[in-house]
Amino acid sequence: MKVRAVPAVTRAVAILRLLGRTKTPMGVKAISQALDLVPSTSLHILRVLVAEGLVKVDAAKQYGLGVGMLSLARAVLEGNDFPTLVQPSLDDLSKRYSVTAIGVELPNLEHMVVVALSRTQAPVRLHVDIGSRFPALISATGRCVAAFSSQPEAEIDKRFRALRWHNAPTHAAWRKEVETVRRQGFSIDRGNYIAGVTVVAVPVLTTSGTIAQSIASVGISSQLDRPTSLALAHDMQTAAKAVETELTGPRASRPAS
Repeated sequence: MKVRAVPAVTRAVAILRLLGRTKTPMGVKAISQALDLVPSTSLHILRVLVAEGLVKVDAAKQYGLGVGMLSLARAVLEGNDFPTLVQPSLDDLSKRYSVTAIGVELPNLEHMVVVALSRTQAPVRLHVDIGSRFPALISATGRCVAAFSSQPEAEIDKRFRALRWHNAPTHAAWRKEVETVRRQGFSIDRGNYIAGVTVVAVPVLTTSGTIAQSIASVGISSQLDRPTSLALAHDMQTAAKAVETELTGPRASRPAS
């Protein structure tokens, strides 16, 4: 079902996301330029967001996210068992393989959202935060989404063509990789998304066999050779199945890899 856009709501959400990505407060002019909005429109929306406690403004008329966002975020996390259930596995994977282990929610084909995280203590590591958003079909997790999504293939292919990779696979190659993921139940992206970085992902499936969440591990490619990446993938599958059981109850085993 196509949802009709409500401009004021869309712009308010865009402002919140922009402020969430920005480490320092922003003025009306900077916000308007970043989002291609008329300054008076930005100001009206900001005043409403300030009144609701979602945005704060300082004496210099610089805007940032307000503490009202915390109660909304807490309500979301408290109503979601996945972050709590997956966290021990993320901690274990991160420690044993020196990777940044991530739990992501996949609400749609537009984006994935990081909801659980365990950072490696290795000297070289990637920076990601709870709440970080990435295109849903990018990298290893994206192949899992394409393999286990109930969305039409044509829509998936359309969104794939809009992705930006460091070393983008051809559509034909990517489709073959998606079929492999569907058979083996995990995906490994070695340098396609980010040069020198390997991403391993496994799906967390619903009772109908469609993807709802994913576990991903991110590490430096020189530290994740093929045998290590495969061992990591298999351990991640075990973790994902345990989380699935907690969330939905026992289900049929996936195909053997």
